[in-house]
Amino acid sequence: MLLRQFVKMKAYSSGYRIQLHFHIKLQEMDKELLESIKNTLRCGNVYFQSDNRVNHTHCYRYTDGSQKDIFEKIIPFFQQHQLQTVSKQKSFTIFCVIADVIREGNHTKADGIGKIRKLKSEINQKTIGLA
Repeated sequence: MLLRQFVKMKAYSSGYRIQLHFHIKLQEMDKELLESIKNTLRCGNVYFQSDNRVNHTHCYRYTDGSQKDIFEKIIPFFQQHQLQTVSKQKSFTIFCVIADVIREGNHTKADGIGKIRKLKSEINQKTIGLA
């Protein structure tokens, strides 16, 4: 659901450019829900994502990479209106912790980068349990 970018760049003192991106990916039949999110938040875009991997289907994705939109619209909205699945809510909670690291400026320091890397590995994990 959520993604951040680590781009190795020598121009940055930490050696990396770290940028937040917010994504929600749903099946093709749920496109209207993503459009509703876009219209409610008044930011981001919805686009078709073709996927030819085994066990994957075509889907639609709501996405926004604007740091301003993420901090001022997306995070506050989804803090007030929780996501409806346990796995997506867990990923969002982790995303918010990462956003706080960035907001505090710690993403430019080695320990902040390490924390973000660890948290990133915990986002979008498949839930395992009894069906």
